[in-house]
Amino acid sequence: MTSDEIYTHALLLATVPGDIRRSFAARLLSPLLDYDRRHQSELVRTLGIFLDCAGSWNACAEQLHVHVNTVRYRVRRIEELTGRDLSTMADRVDFFLALRDTAPPR
Repeated sequence: MTSDEIYTHALLLATVPGDIRRSFAARLLSPLLDYDRRHQSELVRTLGIFLDCAGSWNACAEQLHVHVNTVRYRVRRIEELTGRDLSTMADRVDFFLALRDTAPPR
């Protein structure tokens, strides 16, 4: 594949070796996956839906069928566990790419 053929993030990621993509995703998402396993919570699912909703608290809450304050709590917990800030585009992109590589259930 040449640089002229890359016009989406999916094609760009396809040029990165799978072990590197998986390592990136694991490093970023493992605190959330571990927390979800220990507490039967839905932080990873919430994160995916939050990003799909372009950071809309209300739209995310509707899709999850929870109160908007629950979404706010979960996002704050995601930020605490990962040291990331979901109000920044750079951190949202990192999470978006990590989630696309792992394809967690929603």
